Amino acid sequence: MLKLNASYSKKVPAGEEYSSQSYHASVEVELPDGLTQDQLQTRIHETFDLVRNSVEAELHENVPRNHEGYPAAEERKTAPQGNRAAGRQNDVPASSKQLSYLLDLARQRGVTPQQIAAQHGVPDVRQLSKRQCSELINSWRAA
Repeated sequence: MLKLNASYSKKVPAGEEYSSQSYHASVEVELPDGLTQDQLQTRIHETFDLVRNSVEAELHENVPRNHEGYPAAEERKTAPQGNRAAGRQNDVPASSKQLSYLLDLARQRGVTPQQIAAQHGVPDVRQLSKRQCSELINSWRAA
């Protein structure tokens, strides 16, 4: 058995001048022996994508952005974290936990985040709606 450790950190400006917040995720997975170099490289890439996407999802979840991609100053401390009205579930972005679970299921099936995004017509898997993510998770769990 091979062990793979993947981690991703990102530091972003915080609410006050000269301050920042740091986000970090790390995962350790076991890989089977006998993988080819290409299979190993693919598993490394997918695992790193999972960790990076998890950090980015936490950073960008429901937070308005300024022109540089950082949270708008007035939203840094008051960004909404809850769901919108239940009737508008089509508009609600998938949660970071939901995306993390989806990406874990995808990795087990050999599906890349880019393939999921292309299948749903979004530029990045983090832009899936809660409904899209739920439907895909349910279809994979039923299979």
